[in-house]
Amino acid sequence: MRAIHTRSQERILSLLKTIKQGISAQDIYVELRNRNQSMGLATVYRSLEALKLEGMVQVRTLANGEALYNLAQQDKHHLTCLQCGVSIPINQCPVHNLEGELESSHKFKIFYHTLEFFGLCSKCQMNQAASMGAH
Repeated sequence: MRAIHTRSQERILSLLKTIKQGISAQDIYVELRNRNQSMGLATVYRSLEALKLEGMVQVRTLANGEALYNLAQQDKHHLTCLQCGVSIPINQCPVHNLEGELESSHKFKIFYHTLEFFGLCSKCQMNQAASMGAH
C-alpha cells in the first residue's frame, strides 16, 4: 500500500535519493532552490513531517540539536564524538532481534531504529590528554 504524495513530497524524496548522507531541512530547502524546484521552508518541514510519519524518511538529531533527514532504508548506528562532532557509522546491530520482539509484544509497527553512542573520538582523546599534560 503506497500513499499518494504531494508534489513537494515527491521532490524531497527524489532529492534524498540522490544524497547519500543525512541532510538538514535548511539544506534541503537550499538544494531544491538550486534545482529550480523552490518551495517555502515551512512546506519543506511539513513535507518532511508527513514523510516521517509514513516511515519514508528517517530523522536523526545530532548532539548540537540539528536534525538530519534521509530516506528510511536501513537502520543507522553511529559513534558520535561530543567534542568535534565526527560521526562514525557502525555496521553491526545489537538490537535487531529486539525489534521483532517489540513489534509483536507491543503490536507496534516499527519503521526503523537508530542507535547512537556518544563520547570522544581517538583524536579528541589525545587532544584532551595533551592539554591536561600541559598544565
